[in-house]
Amino acid sequence: MSAQNQNPEALGPPKGVGPMQRREMWLAYLMLAPTFAIILMIVAGPLLANFWISVKPVQLADLRPPTVLVNERVRGGPEAAGDSAELEYRLRNSSQEEEVRDVVLTDAIPAGFNVSVLPDVCALNGSALTCTIGTVEPGWRERLKIEGTVTDAFLAANRPERASKPVIAGDANNILTSFDFTLDNFRRIFSAEEFWSVLRITFYYTIFGTGGALVLGLFAAQLLNTVFKGRGIVRGLFLFPYVSPVIAVAFTWVVLFDPFSGTVNALLTKMGVVSDPINFFGQRAIEYSLFGIPMEFPLALTTVIAFEAWRYFPLSFLFILARMQSINTDMYEAAEMDGATPLQQFWYLSLPQLMGILSVLFLLRFIWTFNKFDDIFLLTGGNAGTRTLTVDVYEQGFALSNLGAGAAVAVVVFVVLVTFATLFIRFSPKEEGL
Repeated sequence: MSAQNQNPEALGPPKGVGPMQRREMWLAYLMLAPTFAIILMIVAGPLLANFWISVKPVQLADLRPPTVLVNERVRGGPEAAGDSAELEYRLRNSSQEEEVRDVVLTDAIPAGFNVSVLPDVCALNGSALTCTIGTVEPGWRERLKIEGTVTDAFLAANRPERASKPVIAGDANNILTSFDFTLDNFRRIFSAEEFWSVLRITFYYTIFGTGGALVLGLFAAQLLNTVFKGRGIVRGLFLFPYVSPVIAVAFTWVVLFDPFSGTVNALLTKMGVVSDPINFFGQRAIEYSLFGIPMEFPLALTTVIAFEAWRYFPLSFLFILARMQSINTDMYEAAEMDGATPLQQFWYLSLPQLMGILSVLFLLRFIWTFNKFDDIFLLTGGNAGTRTLTVDVYEQGFALSNLGAGAAVAVVVFVVLVTFATLFIRFSPKEEGL
């Protein structure tokens, strides 16, 4: 019996990766390595930097490492050759908390300035000045005064001391680059009672803003899925909120809803709906009673959510309309012949076919709305119960100059969104047939 008959598998295709395929695979990886590296730096670089700052007690002033600042000037007001003058260096430690070690000042003595007295820490080699200062304490200030006389060359020059810029060398601890880490930023934000209120407001704003944009987009797509005269013009008008600059539409809403001169309040007052103007963007809540239970309606937050839904529904509208127009119309004709109402056709035929695109849109809009900052900041500045996590990042990092706490809040935003996206992709509904 031949070897081929003894081993039938030898007649089949080869299994595994051969040497040639392995070399081609590694060559492809090497060719794509620069692209992967660039993408990694663009995407992961800022993210890793944010994680790094979140575990450090970094203030806004810590972005510049501690150093000794120097200012050089000539004092004494010499007017003629041979007059006495003083070359003064004003030095100070830029940090109030960190010392600077091995501080050395180097400079060139201006031409025409004859040195007569040097400070003890300074030495002169020709015109080269070297001052070995050593370690300076936080908040340290000092003046080095070099006495001498001037010549005509010095007097003829325009600010001769500026011909050479003094150079300071020194070593100091840098909070940003050190390997000292702390969880104080996270302890501070989690222990603050307002953080949980801000987190709740963020979810409220995100869920209702996203849902409102999807519902309006679905309604608009259903409306424009039929053929009528002027449909193209209506589609263009529906895109206006999304393509307009956010600063323009936000300012328009603020003007329209202004409690003193706004059009909306004027109409409501004239129609007798309200007796006094309503501060839509400045009033935190309206108190009311439901079955004897006192409750509050978040007015400013609801108004901001309405703006969010109005501004971003065109994106949902475009995607949903495109999906609607790709659905086969035969089943609608069959359903209509069987006596199905338009509502039944939408619920049992259209909606199952749209679940895939609705899920994708909800995920994208949830992430974008959760990260939204400019809309709320332009409308309310985060006041009147509209402060979200992204506004809190700005407040902590820049208003309070606590970059570490701001980065910690940003890390919380990242973790929440990654968790939500993972769970949503795992359990989100799919279109029929997928």
